[in-house]
Amino acid sequence: MESLLAPHLLWTLLLLCSDLTESVQITSLEQTMLTKAQGEKVTLFCTYTLGPEDDGSLDIEWSILQPNLEQPVIMYNLDRVYDQYHMAGRVQFVKQNPGSGDATIDILNLKPTDTGTYQCKVKKPPGIQTHRIQLTVLEKPSRTKCYVEGSQEIGRDFTLKCKSQDGSPVINYYWTKTSGTEELPATSSPNTGTGDLSIKNASQVYSGTYKCVATNRVGTDECVLVLNVTPPVNKTGTIVGAVIGTLLAVLLLAFFIFCCCKKQREKKYEKEVHHDIREDVPPPKSRASTARSYIGSNRSSLGSLSPSNMDGYAKTQYNKVPSEDYERPSQNSTFDPPKYDHAYRMGDLTVV
Repeated sequence: MESLLAPHLLWTLLLLCSDLTESVQITSLEQTMLTKAQGEKVTLFCTYTLGPEDDGSLDIEWSILQPNLEQPVIMYNLDRVYDQYHMAGRVQFVKQNPGSGDATIDILNLKPTDTGTYQCKVKKPPGIQTHRIQLTVLEKPSRTKCYVEGSQEIGRDFTLKCKSQDGSPVINYYWTKTSGTEELPATSSPNTGTGDLSIKNASQVYSGTYKCVATNRVGTDECVLVLNVTPPVNKTGTIVGAVIGTLLAVLLLAFFIFCCCKKQREKKYEKEVHHDIREDVPPPKSRASTARSYIGSNRSSLGSLSPSNMDGYAKTQYNKVPSEDYERPSQNSTFDPPKYDHAYRMGDLTVV
């Protein structure tokens, strides 16, 4: 039974091999994964051969495969190139005539959004063949900064910091000393993941120039730092100066508040004195009221006379009433009652 199956299987394999050699074949199968930096150029290879039985029209299509979507990049059909897709102006065939057996393309000025799986499809009915390449576009480390965290004094602990503001992960950091002994301090401890170089119990021999290199899969960036370890600062003088400065500030503030309060009291005193003077002075009487009071007093005096004497009194010159122009006598002057030319006798009362 096994002897009968072996020739049959051999014949089947021969038929399959003959079919494969007679149809379209993509020969550049070694390129499957690529990693490039942002802004660079990438070349995606796709060379092919045609079989004698492939007599249909040649159709070449490059596309980027996304979940549930196949987005065209560039095409070739009937001796025409179609490249007005989302990469227009950045993609092109390497050969002017892709139908000659080379459908390799260049993508210029790469972007992180260009990351994806690219497929080259060569079709000449009845033959058809595809090849896929995984492209990853990363950003180089950039804008890397170095600085010191902590006091750069002898005997103190501090940390040299290194950090790239831009760049695709994973970024590793490496510190080196480029001056003096060109060796990192014996008490230092680097961390390649965070970019920290911790230094304990600093010595003045640790002073010098240090360089940090940030690197990832597509590029590097660096920064330089000058470390100057100095003797401790005289803290007593600093504290005394701070205390004296604080006291002076408090005294100036107290003097300012005192001046403001004093000025407020003076204003309040002036207002009270002015108010007291206005209350002590009686309001002046009008001329009309003075005249009316004068007439009223004379009328009351006349009211004490009897009717029998009114005729004689009417003959007197006291028939003139002070006008409205009557002026009030001053406080120092004495008032002289009017004199009459005749005397009248009313019983025991004599009126002069």
